[in-house]
Amino acid sequence: MNNFEAKRPEPQDRNSLYKIGLLIATCIIIILAYMLYTATQKTNNQDVIINQKIEELTWVRTRLDSISTQLDAKISEIKDLGGKVEELERLKAKLAKDQLALRNTSEFDKTQYEDKINEYIALLAEKDQLIAQLRSENESLVKEKGILAQEKEGVIRENTGLKVEKEELSKSIEEVSSKNEELKKKIRVGAQLKAQNIQVLAVNSRGKVQDGGKYKSKKVSQLLVVFNLPSNPIADQNDKEIIMRLIDPDGAVISDSALGSGIFNFEGKELAYTSKKVIDYTSNDQKVEMIFTRGEAVPYRSGNYIIELYAEGFKIGQGNFIVK
Repeated sequence: MNNFEAKRPEPQDRNSLYKIGLLIATCIIIILAYMLYTATQKTNNQDVIINQKIEELTWVRTRLDSISTQLDAKISEIKDLGGKVEELERLKAKLAKDQLALRNTSEFDKTQYEDKINEYIALLAEKDQLIAQLRSENESLVKEKGILAQEKEGVIRENTGLKVEKEELSKSIEEVSSKNEELKKKIRVGAQLKAQNIQVLAVNSRGKVQDGGKYKSKKVSQLLVVFNLPSNPIADQNDKEIIMRLIDPDGAVISDSALGSGIFNFEGKELAYTSKKVIDYTSNDQKVEMIFTRGEAVPYRSGNYIIELYAEGFKIGQGNFIVK
């Protein structure tokens, strides 16, 4: 045998090298797995933050749109009543800037906008008091004018010897008018519609309808509100406008003029509504369907939602559903 020939590794040496290699490979795998887990967790956390940011931004936009609609209504009413609207017009310009600033989502701060929204709501409440005062003043002027007219008419009739006849006639007319008004009121109340068996169904992006009253936010692309209008022989069979208000878990009305939302008068107050529909009322227990599309870009937040239905100056029904 050649003395310079290299010695082959002994079996025990080869086994040690194998174990060392296996240990190194195991360490590498553990390190790679930890790095993958860390990256996944970071991505998930970023998704949660982004979704939360979208929900907060949507909430602020909805509230500002609702305030803008109410602001327009109050400006119009105060002008009609002869009041000054300079402060409200300045507020509207400020509101428009706040809405425009929402386009820069990188600097969006919900807390800052919550403070602004509270300021807007407080000022709107102050203007409600102003509107009430202006209405009262206008009513007083109308009454004063009416009193002066009556006094003038009384003097004329006294001079012609018809004072007694005029008073008796006025009394009779008032009694008849009062009875007629009471009768009209009773008929109107008796003729009001009633929405029964109200159901709120969820429709996903593929058009599949789900019922049960509890839905996952990502599966709600549209809302289908279904109810019955029982027959009412007193009610006129003609076109009826059904108004729907969709109220979110915070008590705010979901209102967007781009989706057909607006303002209506109910018991002397201006209320925002979500959507409306005109139906041909046939007084035969007919089924009515109303669909509202908000769009997947504005998901529904978790919580309890309320559906209110109105028609001809009356609240005709209420339902609810839950988003998980």
